[in-house]
Amino acid sequence: MSEVDWLSHLLQMITVTGQLEVRCAYGAPWRVTWGRAAANEIPYHVIVKGRAILEDPETRTARELLSGDIVLLPHGAAHVLHDGSGQTPIRPHESVGSAGWMLSENDGQGEQLDLLCGRFFVAPPHDRLIRNYLPTNLVTRSMDGHGDESIGSASNQLASLVRLMRMESAGDRAGGRAILDALSSALFTLVLRSASEAEKAPEGLLALASHPRLAPAIAAMFADPARSWKLPDLAGMCGMSRATFMRHFRDRLGCSALDLLTDLRMSLAANELKKPAISTEAVAETVGYQSVSAFRRVFAERMGMTPGEWRRLAHNGEQDARPGI
Repeated sequence: MSEVDWLSHLLQMITVTGQLEVRCAYGAPWRVTWGRAAANEIPYHVIVKGRAILEDPETRTARELLSGDIVLLPHGAAHVLHDGSGQTPIRPHESVGSAGWMLSENDGQGEQLDLLCGRFFVAPPHDRLIRNYLPTNLVTRSMDGHGDESIGSASNQLASLVRLMRMESAGDRAGGRAILDALSSALFTLVLRSASEAEKAPEGLLALASHPRLAPAIAAMFADPARSWKLPDLAGMCGMSRATFMRHFRDRLGCSALDLLTDLRMSLAANELKKPAISTEAVAETVGYQSVSAFRRVFAERMGMTPGEWRRLAHNGEQDARPGI
């Protein structure tokens, strides 16, 4: 793994799995409402064909999604998708295939929509890392490009992935559910890659990682969070003064480099604490703390429980709870 590959380091630290749940084949007028997701769930939608209006009732904002658009809701916000006509939606009828996902159809004669809906599951306690550092809504577009330069682009790769998901969800073949779940997991990574490579990356970690001058510091912290990083060292990597580095970092992330570093260390610690043979003192040292009491204090502040409480939860298997398939 490349030391500059911050995204692989992140996904090595936190486990994200995906699951396709519903394929919607609608004609306008239609409307679908989703309530707030559980803390460790991230809803996603893929507009395979057609268009949709995404509404956030809490912020009272609306956004048009077009064919090829993929939306993730990292904070699990309640939301509505509809055709934008304002007409009374036609009631859909649903059927469940042997692969486990649901096909929802209506008899609308208006503009046609082909929509894939699912969820990503983030293993606790890492869901807080996602909520803290990714935007509320994350929209990226999959587009087929032409020519050598576009073949390897994240947008083009997303288009290929969406085609595969559509093909698998259109049939009922052996291994279909397993393939769709694996493609969903890959979708999460490709969406983050695409968003970080976009000309104007969204706020938070993606904006930080896409900043050409700040990227070396981000890569270094993700590659070795246990190292005793000092602000002058991180600023020097970016060719900035300490004050300039701190200002740019906070402007894009909303918190300091040391805040991010602490959160990365606590996520690493949560993984280590699952191992029954490793003492809390050894975990503290592994993630860069000389004092076990300081480690315990910071872990409790960030995770909302002591290392011992988390270890007991992990031992009882509660952190691995997943909705039934």
